[in-house]
Amino acid sequence: QVQLEESGGGLVQAGESLTLSCTSSERTFTTIGWFRHTPGKDREFGDFVAGLNGYGGPPLYSDSAKGRFTISRDNAQNAVYLQMSSLKPEDTAVYTCYLDPRVGGRVWGQGTQVTVSS
Repeated sequence: QVQLEESGGGLVQAGESLTLSCTSSERTFTTIGWFRHTPGKDREFGDFVAGLNGYGGPPLYSDSAKGRFTISRDNAQNAVYLQMSSLKPEDTAVYTCYLDPRVGGRVWGQGTQVTVSS
């Protein structure tokens, strides 16, 4: 079974940057990326943040992430990174990595908390 492990969350001040990491036990995938959700919501009903196509297409970003967040991939490490800059208090959420394998349903990580203070 595919496993995802996130790291990099924390508490930062508005305007600062933070990079999240997601390491996968699976090298191949259809899509991989990040969602975020606030307390009281299930991760599946959270907001899409950014994603990568496993076949080499351009990255996708939510409107709120465009221009501030960058998703990238390190194939050697089976890792995906989300570089977040100019963070705002409204970016506060649990950020969860997801992977859509080539066979089977979506896999989710455990999530990592990002808190942005004003």
